[in-house]
Amino acid sequence: MAKSIAVIPDVQAKAGQDFTFLRDVGKFLVEKQPDYWIQLGDFLDFESLSSYDKGTKSYEGRRIVKDIDAGYEAMDALMGPLHEYNLTAKLNKKKQYHPELHLTLGNHCDRLHRAINEDPKLDGLITVDDLPFAQHGWIVHPFLEVIQIEGICFSHYFTSGVMGRPVGNAKQLLAKKHMSCVQGHVQKMDICTEYKADGSMLTGLFAGCCYIHDETYLGLQGNNHFRGIHMLYEVNNGEFHTHSVTLKYLQERYAKPNTLS
Repeated sequence: MAKSIAVIPDVQAKAGQDFTFLRDVGKFLVEKQPDYWIQLGDFLDFESLSSYDKGTKSYEGRRIVKDIDAGYEAMDALMGPLHEYNLTAKLNKKKQYHPELHLTLGNHCDRLHRAINEDPKLDGLITVDDLPFAQHGWIVHPFLEVIQIEGICFSHYFTSGVMGRPVGNAKQLLAKKHMSCVQGHVQKMDICTEYKADGSMLTGLFAGCCYIHDETYLGLQGNNHFRGIHMLYEVNNGEFHTHSVTLKYLQERYAKPNTLS
């Protein structure tokens, strides 16, 4: 039987953000009940460990504990609807919904490993186990590990060449990997399909991002990109059809009705 997979791109949770949009994502996934949820990495931003703008005015006040707290708040928002659904189902003696959850660590979470490597005093004080993943049932995969589910490869991003540089676009992804592949890491959404000699379809998908904030480093024009999730339907041995769902659509779908007269 063909399966369905929900793909959640980079969230890059930061302190002080409103994560209502993630609760909307969770509500939608509980409604659709895909067999798998795949989070493609960079769920936390870890801006306190960023080397990009270190030393600037905007860097002031950042703390690792704030980064981790933001991650917990964001994950609670995403997973809340699932836990609530299963609690209600249990009380009413109805079938619960337990998707298989996979999370690939991204380069932002890898900032933690780099910080420990550069300052060994941090070793043992904080690890990936302190992040809000395992307690919600996510199977966590190391940065750049490639996982294969139903014939599709998933990773935060895919590399090419002896230098291990990220593949640049969806067409190149298929040309280099010769399999259906899905990745996050970059804000743009890009999709490419090709066909084998036997007529079966290969798809490469750059999934974009799943957050509502703008990034200052992208400038005035670079923040115009896809923000949402993807539903992969009729998944069978690497073949699938994609339905992209924007955060704007989800926010409108689950908006509280205006009760003011």
